[in-house]
Amino acid sequence: MQNAMSSTFQAPLQVPLSQSGNLRRQINFNVVKRRPMVAAASVNVEVNDAARGSAGGLGRNNKEVMEAEKKLLVGTYNRAPVVLASGKGCKLYDAEGREYLDLSSGIAVNALGHGDADWIKAVVDQANVLTHVSNMYYSIPQIELAKRLVACSFADRVFFSNTGTEANEAAIKFARKFQRHSNPDSKEPATEFVSFTNSFHGRTMGALALTSKEHYRSPFEPVMPGVNFVEYGNIEATRKLIQPGKTAAVFVEPIQGEGGIYSATKEFLQFLRNACDDAGALLVFDEVQCGLGRTGYLWAHEHYGIFPDIMTLAKPLAGGLPIGAALVTEKVASAINYGDHGSTFAGSPLVCNAAIAVLDKISNPAFLAGVSKKGHYFKETLKQKLARNPHVKDVRGLGLIIGIEFDVSATPLVDACRDSGLLILTAGKGNVVRLVPPLIISEQELDQAVEILCKTLPVLDSNSN
Repeated sequence: MQNAMSSTFQAPLQVPLSQSGNLRRQINFNVVKRRPMVAAASVNVEVNDAARGSAGGLGRNNKEVMEAEKKLLVGTYNRAPVVLASGKGCKLYDAEGREYLDLSSGIAVNALGHGDADWIKAVVDQANVLTHVSNMYYSIPQIELAKRLVACSFADRVFFSNTGTEANEAAIKFARKFQRHSNPDSKEPATEFVSFTNSFHGRTMGALALTSKEHYRSPFEPVMPGVNFVEYGNIEATRKLIQPGKTAAVFVEPIQGEGGIYSATKEFLQFLRNACDDAGALLVFDEVQCGLGRTGYLWAHEHYGIFPDIMTLAKPLAGGLPIGAALVTEKVASAINYGDHGSTFAGSPLVCNAAIAVLDKISNPAFLAGVSKKGHYFKETLKQKLARNPHVKDVRGLGLIIGIEFDVSATPLVDACRDSGLLILTAGKGNVVRLVPPLIISEQELDQAVEILCKTLPVLDSNSN
């Protein structure tokens, strides 16, 4: 019997794959070729060889991969012309082995950089035990992560999702359900929302409705109705919009990332807290980009000492694996019942175990102090080095979320920096450079970034003519 079973399980490995009659095109199963492992004496060479080898059947040059992308993927992304194949720490390598200093962090995701040993161990260990079971069942990593998030925040409970936009969708639903729960005799409970100029809350239909940039919304209108936009930081204008029986919640980013690295004032956030309390509305802090240590505080709102009813998280929480979370008070959670919301993949054992590894590191007070120190050093160095450049209008931010505003488009500078081995992002109206490096970056690497920025700044002179 054992021999029979053994041959049964081995047989599929010995039989060649057959063509499927259900496919529109025949697939050449020999396209992907295995490359031999190459040993290297130099650490840098070894990383570069790994980068080249990982391209698999597509070969080793950037152009070939980019041409394949044009034919195979829906054209939703205007990608930079580089094919990233591997990374270590704050360095990335393209398919041809070229090195880049990463100050984009996968859009503020890779807080621990690339290839963190503890994160890898958490992923591999959990993958060997249990990856996914759905939320039909209990799983230990999900509870352990929730326990940590509650312990280190204002929140009493957690709802897990897969992305930041999903976390904001949950906050929208929770806010409306809270209003119905809190006003059971009202025929028309509050359903409207207040959001702000330069805001970005996601690309799904509810979160998109809360996002101020019209070009994101207009191709997909009508989006969710009932959202009122007002100038970020304008207390008097906002006061007129937050109304009892009408406003379900106010959504605000304590520091706007995609909008241009604008920080709220303590006075403004305190006003929002008081106004929401007076109107019976919920205050939602979107910390998808600015939360989890990026400001030098674990949560950006801790800098102000003002706390929300709901906080949405995502980007860095699982170190590059998809996760989102809505952290809520017991007051909010009491309005939510079985079946009110859900997700198949959210809170999986694999992703939650990775997130535990990330959160345990980032929440360490010494780690956060290091982020504050490096952020201050970086911003002051930038101010000093860029002070005399006529195109620089402002250098702003907190911790390691920093924006440099120019009087012209920053795109030529981003391109020039990439050609010089530095990866940075734009924000705002395209005239702001967004710097969101891994939180583990060294001062030496920050100096290197400043050097490249200064060297490439002259490209803006030709752009301004």
